[in-house]
Parts: sequence; structure tokens; C-alpha cells
Amino acid sequence: QATDGDTAQVGPQVAEKLGLTQITYAEEILNVDKEAGRITVKRHIDGGVETVEGPLPIVITVNGSAAPCRPRNAKLVQKYKHAMGKQERAVQPACHQDGTPTLRYPELYETRPYLDIQEWSVADVNGDLVQCGLSGSPTKVKAIENIVFQAKESKTISSADQEVEDLIVELLANHTIG
Repeated sequence: QATDGDTAQVGPQVAEKLGLTQITYAEEILNVDKEAGRITVKRHIDGGVETVEGPLPIVITVNGSAAPCRPRNAKLVQKYKHAMGKQERAVQPACHQDGTPTLRYPELYETRPYLDIQEWSVADVNGDLVQCGLSGSPTKVKAIENIVFQAKESKTISSADQEVEDLIVELLANHTIG
């Protein structure tokens, strides 16, 4: 995860790089109309709340008062146990290894649309392949080092305020903390 130092957001930079519309400070997604390719979002702004609409695909950033997102690995939550994207469903076998049939996913996804995990490719957002992946990253790795910390000494202190204060001063002076 990366954030912009001024606004603590990475969304606007991602949206600009991909050439996508952006909505910042989202409070709640009110509606996603896949047919029309539009999304309606309630967002928090200075002086109140406003409802905005944007085209899909879109980059949305949320603020701290927004409801929690669906877990990153939704399959760990029972409600999303059978959630899959189109690529996963395409390779779904007809039977389990023990011979029992798998669930009838087309029917399941018609009755429970929240199980359909949307997948967008670079082509879906008209992304520039040159700017994607490691080749497009502005971060370049120059060296990788394994650092092993070893305790050189131990120190026992009491709970006396002066001893704790002395330890903190020492740790700050040695750049161990701070």
C-alpha cells in the first residue's frame, strides 16, 4: 500500500495514471448499475454529504467513517464461502475428488449476485501495459539485504519512573526508537 504524503491517499494518483474517473471520501456505495455502467456514491465533503454518480470502471477512496469493506479474502466469511470471479468459475470441476457434484454455480449466482466477484483486467480499464507491473513501477529495487538483529546485552530495570525514563533516553540516543 502506498499513500500520498499530503493527502494520505493513493487513489487520485492511481486514477490519474489509469485515466479513470475518481470519487474521493466515499461514505457509502448506494447503487451499482452494471447495465448502464454507472455507480452512485454518497461522499463526505466539508459542510456535509453529497451524492455523486460516476462511470464504471472508477477509482473510489473511502474515509475512516465509511462502513468496513468486504474482507480482502471474502471466502473466509461464511456468507461469501462460494464467491468466485468468472475465471475461477470457468475452471470449476463438475465433481469433487470424491465424486460428489459441485454446487450448481450458475443458479447460485443468479439468486445471490453478491457472490460474483468482479474482475477487471488492464484491457477493461484501457490501461497502458508499459505502466503495469514491475516494468511500470517507479520503485526500483537496488539491493536486497537480510538483516538479523541480535541482542548484545540485557538490562533489568525496576518500575521506577527514573529508570524507565533513563532507558527511553538511552534508546533514543542509540536510535533504537524514535
